[in-house]
Amino acid sequence: MPNTQCPMTNDKSDNWLEIGKIVSPQGLSGELKVYPVSDFPERFEVPGKRWLLRLDGTEPQPIELLTGRYISNKNLYVIKLAGVKNCDQAEALRGCKLMVPASDRPQLGKDEYHVLDLIGLEVFMQASGELVGTVVDIIPAGNDLLEVKLDESFTTDKGQMTNDKGQMTNDKGQMTNDKKQKTVLIPFVEAIAPVVDLESGRIEITPPPGLLEINN
Repeated sequence: MPNTQCPMTNDKSDNWLEIGKIVSPQGLSGELKVYPVSDFPERFEVPGKRWLLRLDGTEPQPIELLTGRYISNKNLYVIKLAGVKNCDQAEALRGCKLMVPASDRPQLGKDEYHVLDLIGLEVFMQASGELVGTVVDIIPAGNDLLEVKLDESFTTDKGQMTNDKGQMTNDKGQMTNDKKQKTVLIPFVEAIAPVVDLESGRIEITPPPGLLEINN
């Protein structure tokens, strides 16, 4: 399973890591719902200094996390920040991001990966060596999902072929109107992605029959 951290998407991306996004107020006392982009629960549950990037801001500002708890069925945290005492103050923070310094990037154990390490890796079928595509995102879920942009040469419909004009046909040579999907979601678990080779920039997968077709 990857421990995910996301960078800021501006010129200061080397300095900060985004750990969550405020999605809405929770109740009337100033609590906030946060969608996590970090798999480290202490980011949201352990009191201490965090940094808040406002919608109109260019540099995160320090703020104190007072409390936090996880809502498992919604994949959200509910947090309390110092100085946010009512629903109106909480509403003003909708869409703001919680940050930590990039220097606070935790050390990972064996078989743990940061999302930055995974994005851009090429994905191959382990049995055939066929290139499936490239990892473009990690989707947080019960088991995280690799979002893979399919390579132009790969199709999930093995009953289709291309004619001499490069047009998609079925096994009878007839033209088909089906468009190839652009991405697939692959569970990032050892049974399906047994090989993650960061040095070689590749992931090898052994998807069960129908998995890639189900995505279609």
